[in-house]
Amino acid sequence: MQTGTVPVATPHLLIVDDEPAVGKLIARIAQKIGYRCTLASDMAHFQRALGPDISLIMLDLMMPKTDGIELLRRLGEQGYKGRIMLMSGVNKRVLETATELAKTLGLQVLGGFHKPFQLAELKTFFQQHVAGHAESGQRTRDSQSISTQELQSAIAADQFLLHYQPQLDIASGQVVGVEALVRWRHPERGLIYPDAFIGLAESLGLIDALGWLVMQRGISECRAFMTHAPGVTLSLNVSAHSLDDLMLPDKLLTLTHEYGVAPSHIVLEITESGLVRDLAKALDVLARLRMKQFQVSIDDFGTGYAMMQQLRRVPATELKIDRPFVQDALTDDRARIIVQKTIELGHELGMRVVAEGVETSQQLAMLQTYACDVAQGYFFSRPLPVPDLRVWLEEHGPHPTLVSPAAPASAW
Repeated sequence: MQTGTVPVATPHLLIVDDEPAVGKLIARIAQKIGYRCTLASDMAHFQRALGPDISLIMLDLMMPKTDGIELLRRLGEQGYKGRIMLMSGVNKRVLETATELAKTLGLQVLGGFHKPFQLAELKTFFQQHVAGHAESGQRTRDSQSISTQELQSAIAADQFLLHYQPQLDIASGQVVGVEALVRWRHPERGLIYPDAFIGLAESLGLIDALGWLVMQRGISECRAFMTHAPGVTLSLNVSAHSLDDLMLPDKLLTLTHEYGVAPSHIVLEITESGLVRDLAKALDVLARLRMKQFQVSIDDFGTGYAMMQQLRRVPATELKIDRPFVQDALTDDRARIIVQKTIELGHELGMRVVAEGVETSQQLAMLQTYACDVAQGYFFSRPLPVPDLRVWLEEHGPHPTLVSPAAPASAW
């Protein structure tokens, strides 16, 4: 099969810092990892250097005359699509606030370094993110070049497959579930990831058809790995559009009966924001799903709207903490408090709490401290196709170790 992968140019880093010694130090480390570097010490240099080939900007917030906040605003106005890493010697909370501001401007912020930083921090950062550059570039090209006709034909021909990411009980180490994640097996370009086509499917009104393909495939395949992990649940993402279908509970029940899967083994993940489309229909569908023993999970908790109202209304059995909160919790006190309080809130409401995006033993230890129930992420395994998932389950057994990291996130 052709992968359609186009060679990606050497990633170009723009370092914006008025201290030449700091800029040269960063450049020296980045160049060893594989970056091409340009240094800018003021607004004029920044404007001259900023071009479409800049894939990463390391920006000092404390710049003379023009501060980093103004530069962030300029980047937002220009629609900059690369990644940004902030640096500052100011108060840590200011750095955190600047990070949130950048995100509201539509900018992709990887995090922040508080000066003075350690060389080991820089090396680790570049090693993690240069590896993901080629894939990121490929995904961007896929997203920009997918046509309506291609997507319509792909759904008609069912060119999609699922990869499954294990979910582990934190206390026991037992595999308790897997989340199904859709991929498009393009006949010419190879594997295309969902961020390149889900938005297009929603805008074209094709998301229900695609979602039904995912549900059918997931439920038909889950028996293939349930024998290796009895009692495991299958989590399926449900589009907000699907919650408008009052027949969804009956359709899903028929599907589970067809493949001999108990509805209680199926977890339907919905996002907070998806519930506000038509709350009456959504609550009708969700209540009937629970009556038929399907489980319901509120996905990406904390990123939607009126979340306390949703928790009060929705008959959910599970709460999922969004990846950024988990990954920032060790360096951002506000993220840590959100993680801790979400776990407490979920438990007090009788729900299981799942943490997404667990990539390090330190993150896992934090979640253990706060008595989180379940974790998933690259610390355990990347999303796997069914044959590889069966092998993974056979190798790890029902109680995998919780101390051996899997492939880093950049391998996804």
